[in-house]
Amino acid sequence: MRDHGGNLDMAMARFGAGDWIDLSTGINRRPYPMPVLAEADLHCLPTHTEQEALMETARRAWDVAPGWAGLALAGAQAAIQLVPWVVGKGRARVLAPTYNEHAACLRSAGWALDEVQTVKALAGADLAVLVNPNNPDGRCHTPAELRALAGQARMLIVDESFADPQPGRSVLPLAPPDNLLVLRSFGKFYGLAGLRLGFAFGPRWLIDRMAVMAGPWPVSGPALAAGRVALADGAWAQAMRHQLVQDAGRADRLAESAGWALIGGTSLFRLYETGDAVAAQERLARHRIWSRIFPWSDRWLRLGLPGPETEWERLAAALA
Repeated sequence: MRDHGGNLDMAMARFGAGDWIDLSTGINRRPYPMPVLAEADLHCLPTHTEQEALMETARRAWDVAPGWAGLALAGAQAAIQLVPWVVGKGRARVLAPTYNEHAACLRSAGWALDEVQTVKALAGADLAVLVNPNNPDGRCHTPAELRALAGQARMLIVDESFADPQPGRSVLPLAPPDNLLVLRSFGKFYGLAGLRLGFAFGPRWLIDRMAVMAGPWPVSGPALAAGRVALADGAWAQAMRHQLVQDAGRADRLAESAGWALIGGTSLFRLYETGDAVAAQERLARHRIWSRIFPWSDRWLRLGLPGPETEWERLAAALA
């Protein structure tokens, strides 16, 4: 099995059941209030009109420039799984360390793959993959840098799953080149990951291929309905960006009090140098707080941000 956050089953198997707080992901624990669904959202197959209405709302929410074709899918993960099959074959390069599904899906589809440590090393790839902001360290690249990089690879994938708190980092407001695919997540910033909703924006030829492989109903009725409401609520998004910045600072102060050092992150998750990642994870787990450690580092721990005040109190007690 591939290594992921959100694996509460593993936490419970190791440390026992209980009232767990899952901070092993970057999913917002201050979720958008789920709108009331109409009966048709559950009883009827989603229509093309409903899918197009969601896409238009997403375009406005993210200031998507004319020329980008778009497709709603069952999470950004669905797009990641389709990419290796619709782009072709060749040698891929992934800027690492990052979300491991990009490399895993490419390898499973038979791509030759190199994981590289610099943006410069992505140049010349048949398929270059970059997560912006990056997961788990929060590294960011400007839209101008990304546009320039697209000119140095046959195809560039930019995963913007954590871009909602930093809209100025998105490449979508720029006119699209014909070899750039941008992935967006809905569930992380809006805190409704269980709906499984994400988006792909790119050239028409590529989006059409993805649409054929995704099938006629790639998104559920409830996800279409909730997505339309949430993405249209610009006031909520702006207030949440401000709230998450405050929360990130609060988490950093608690971590500092425990002797941890900030490595990076976004306002949806933080990455800390702990000295001993396994011991740090177990320390939190004894308080039924689950965190994320990595097989490639024995010192780094990623921590999502609590939501309700009771969760902050438990985190403070665990780190005291």
